[in-house]
Amino acid sequence: MSDLSRRDLLRASAAAGAGAVVVSGLAAADTPDIADASAQDVVAADHPRGNPECPPATLTGDVVRPGDASYTDARLGWDQLFSHYPLVIVFAQETRDVVNALTWARQHDIALRVRSGRHALEGWSNIDNGLVIDVSRMKSVRIDTDARIATVGAGLTQLEAVTTLAKQNFAVTTGSEGSVSLCGATLGGGLGPLNRWLGMACDSLLAAEVVVASGPGCAEVINADLQHNSDLLWALRGAGNGNFGIVTQLTYRVHPLDHLTSVRATWDGLGDLYEVFEAWQRTVPYADSRLGSEVEIGKSQIVLSAWLADGTAAQATEMLAPILSVGMPDVTVQVGNWGDFFASAQLPLDQEPANWKFFSQFVEEPFPKEAIDIIGDFMRNAPSEESNYFVDAFGGAIEREPPGGTAFAHRDALFYGEIGAAWGARSTEPGVGDPLTSQAQAWTAEFSQALRPYVDGAYVNVPNVGMQGWATAYWGSRHFERLRGIKAKYDPHNVFQYEQSIPPASH
Repeated sequence: MSDLSRRDLLRASAAAGAGAVVVSGLAAADTPDIADASAQDVVAADHPRGNPECPPATLTGDVVRPGDASYTDARLGWDQLFSHYPLVIVFAQETRDVVNALTWARQHDIALRVRSGRHALEGWSNIDNGLVIDVSRMKSVRIDTDARIATVGAGLTQLEAVTTLAKQNFAVTTGSEGSVSLCGATLGGGLGPLNRWLGMACDSLLAAEVVVASGPGCAEVINADLQHNSDLLWALRGAGNGNFGIVTQLTYRVHPLDHLTSVRATWDGLGDLYEVFEAWQRTVPYADSRLGSEVEIGKSQIVLSAWLADGTAAQATEMLAPILSVGMPDVTVQVGNWGDFFASAQLPLDQEPANWKFFSQFVEEPFPKEAIDIIGDFMRNAPSEESNYFVDAFGGAIEREPPGGTAFAHRDALFYGEIGAAWGARSTEPGVGDPLTSQAQAWTAEFSQALRPYVDGAYVNVPNVGMQGWATAYWGSRHFERLRGIKAKYDPHNVFQYEQSIPPASH
């Protein structure tokens, strides 16, 4: 994020009145009309142009097409392993732009995808020869400090959300990667440092504004909350990414957080892996729910990160004593503002590897020594220093569903596990011939297969491409059948579809 956009995001408006903070979105860009130019290129002359209920649509917002100077930057995602060439990209500035784009795509029979933070880990938020509706510039924020409710645009990143809320001493669950969309993370469940204290990110989701396909070739805006379209709210809480409509605004219950204690411990080498992992999995998932923690295992080190909400340094180190007493770790303990901790942990994009391949897992029983040994063996032979295996503790508030329930199906997990291969340097025009690509992909596949006897389920925000039974792995069979029914209600024509999207139930 540029310094200018960060300043814009954090600027409070006195006009909001007492008990509220309003943050303006980005300024509207030029809005070229490509309905005449590009539509003629892709639609036959006798194609039906709208209907009596829905007049022909024109694309609005910042519209980018092949040949425009900004097209390459506009089409690339965070993971450059995947490269697509859309027909047109619409950067929506407001909800009306999303309505127009969806209507236009339906009227011209153009396939579409929805995008915000560009972190779709199999590239499914982009498409060749189709329309990408990008909501990343919809960054409005309104915080009602008295009601403890925040309403945000779908373009807000996790870094923007955390730092903005922290200025008012509030928090909501997010993941740890700042450039990921808060909306995208929430709609898949949303796990991260505060989830044992606050539950999943979707547990704090109170309402959403959604643009859905309606009528023949139309689109409309609806709201989902506990009183209106409550079945859709349930589905959005854990299965909402690109399945039912385009979320343009979200309302969260936010939680007071005055300060937080951060603990980081590093062990050189993997010699202490079994003792560290065993102590961690027997300690943190059962600890005070204010304590969140993950362990990241690299090729040549182990890193424990832990966060104690509204706790002291002494309390945090006492809770973690069984882990910190293993070997001779380098330990750092700090107390401060959650927003400051979160921002300082972010790595600039140009310093991150270009290519990534992940495999997600949930674990319900402690890993035996055989499983931990598998992790050590694979990590010693990882394709790069940036590759890792990390685990995130569950338990605490994750075990309790919010009013109205959620589609997230892994509340009984002991912890979440993730294999990640990372390689290659970033460029403005990524290549497809990186010599490490085949090695990294094979390593990920073999690693995941070796752990298969010890894991159950997968995380839809980190999709496992090619997995048999992916729907059951993400949501369980009972939830999946309910989701298919909700899909049939809100998207009966399957307008929102991709490689692992939810199909509508047959009538």
